[in-house]
Amino acid sequence: MVKAIDTAYSYEQLRTTIAGQSLRPLVLKLNEDCHYPAIVAALLATRYIFHTSSSEDPRLTASRALACELVAFQFLTFLSEKELIDHLLFELPVFQNNERESESDGAEAVRGPGSNRNRTDEASPLLNAPGHEPNPLRPPYSNRRGTNLSSSDLFRAGTDTDHGELAESMAGMNALEIAAVANAKKFLSQRPVQAVVENIWNGEIIFWPTLSTEAKKHPKIYNKRTADPFSRLRVPKYQKAFQVAFFIAFLALYYAVLLQRSPGSVTATEVLLYVWIAAFAYDEFGEFRDAGMLFYGADFWSVWDLAIILVGVAFFVTRIVGLLKSSGEITDVAFDILSMLALFLVPRICSVASLNPYFGSLLPVLKEMTTAFCKFLPVICILYLGFLTTFTMLARDRLSVNEVSWLLIKVFFGSSYLGFDFAYQISPIFGYTLMVIFVALTNILLITALVSLVSNSLTEVMAHAREEYLFQYSIYVLESCTSRRLTYFIPPTNLLPLLFIRPLRLVLPSDTVRRMRVMLLRAVSTPFVALIWCYERSPRLVGRDARPSLARTPSRPLSAKMPFYRLSHSRELGLAPAAKSTSLSANGSSSASILSASSVEDNPDLIALVQKLSAQVDVLTAMVAAQRSD
Repeated sequence: MVKAIDTAYSYEQLRTTIAGQSLRPLVLKLNEDCHYPAIVAALLATRYIFHTSSSEDPRLTASRALACELVAFQFLTFLSEKELIDHLLFELPVFQNNERESESDGAEAVRGPGSNRNRTDEASPLLNAPGHEPNPLRPPYSNRRGTNLSSSDLFRAGTDTDHGELAESMAGMNALEIAAVANAKKFLSQRPVQAVVENIWNGEIIFWPTLSTEAKKHPKIYNKRTADPFSRLRVPKYQKAFQVAFFIAFLALYYAVLLQRSPGSVTATEVLLYVWIAAFAYDEFGEFRDAGMLFYGADFWSVWDLAIILVGVAFFVTRIVGLLKSSGEITDVAFDILSMLALFLVPRICSVASLNPYFGSLLPVLKEMTTAFCKFLPVICILYLGFLTTFTMLARDRLSVNEVSWLLIKVFFGSSYLGFDFAYQISPIFGYTLMVIFVALTNILLITALVSLVSNSLTEVMAHAREEYLFQYSIYVLESCTSRRLTYFIPPTNLLPLLFIRPLRLVLPSDTVRRMRVMLLRAVSTPFVALIWCYERSPRLVGRDARPSLARTPSRPLSAKMPFYRLSHSRELGLAPAAKSTSLSANGSSSASILSASSVEDNPDLIALVQKLSAQVDVLTAMVAAQRSD
């Protein structure tokens, strides 16, 4: 990327002009020779490195980051539907003893740098010659003076035996999650990527096909004939629906406790509120542990969730202290703290509105406006402290510090007449002159500059409203499927394994504890599964063939280095040998999308029609692949 991009370009310039032609050989090379499913994640991780690096020319670094997104997307245009799922949802392995554990079924483990120095395969770095010992997390660029660009604290170069903290931070993450962490909004807004996200949201792509002790997390197409009904509990759409119901019950308990307001005793409703707070806190802790700091921080609502937990814990502590000391004053403070919970709980319930494109676009706007205000706030504080010191010293015998500070705050927010009324009391000589200067600086200069700065942030975000919405929507969907836990309990039922099963880990084997968790999940989640089953079987609400399809893309020629796991997917989909032979065109590309064995055998005319249409689509796609827009 450093050699190819040596001038600052925009994304549209890289995509549509000759500036991006230097990236074309890399895209073609990846298409022809690379079948390692982590390549898209590697490109997006490179984008993260450029995005978080500090350099003398940030525009050039931003251009290289955009180039990584463009290469990743153009590489996706050569993939079939199943390959698209494989590359976008392949989870990066965890480094252990310089070796990576393969997460794919039937895939060979990739050797670390020290295992075979002369071996070069699809897992080897592309820019290193055979026999050269790679260091995959070395800073990406060295300038002419020979000094490396510094990047964020999360990225530090690894030694020959240490892959660094970036690999540890992104271990277990797939390409979509890395794109969210790397702020790759251009990549996430592309139609093929959004098709995968939409299928994850609707449950057409699942990660846990069965609920058993032998189950492993692996993305695959949902088949209602063979999948476990309890696997539908992990569908993001249903998880969010149950989450909204949980928050509605949370809000109802909150209002009931405030209206009852029993200072001297703890009512049953208040006990239920404590249970809800504990269940929410434990569920949030599980999400943080599963997603990790990087991806958890990318969610806009994480701050609100933490605020709800902190306010709930503060209320519980002060309430207990007030009861133990029989102090009415501390009890009143506890209920005052509980009153502030509505500031975070009510907007959190309305977070489901972010699924709407209009309201979803407003969230990034509010976030950017808040960021711009916080950046401008130090200038206001410095000016305020200067005038506060001066006015306090001038009025030291007539006004207190609190009176002067509140006076200046009122003047700053528009009550200029109050400042002139008190100007004579501050100082008969300098009071009016200084107050005129303060009013002019605050109400005219600073306020106008702040409004202009916030308006610029609003304009920049609204110019890319679709990308901002799809970025937030992708995070909203992915946060529901990042967990690597087999059993997921819907709050407040998640407290049951914490209280009754988790202590047994001290005395029972892990397999036995896992089996008990599965049995408990099946027992307590049966009503939820029944609701999902009724919803999906309702012909009026859900169409029987309403599966959203992925973008039609041609398949790539298969290389000799193609790993075994790719062949195993054909068996998972149930493709008959005859179907596989008819789905390959003369140039070795796939001409059909995902078909089941029963549909292939029963519809021979459909096969011929699909083959004919797919051949035409392949020709058209090859002509416009390089210029394909979002």
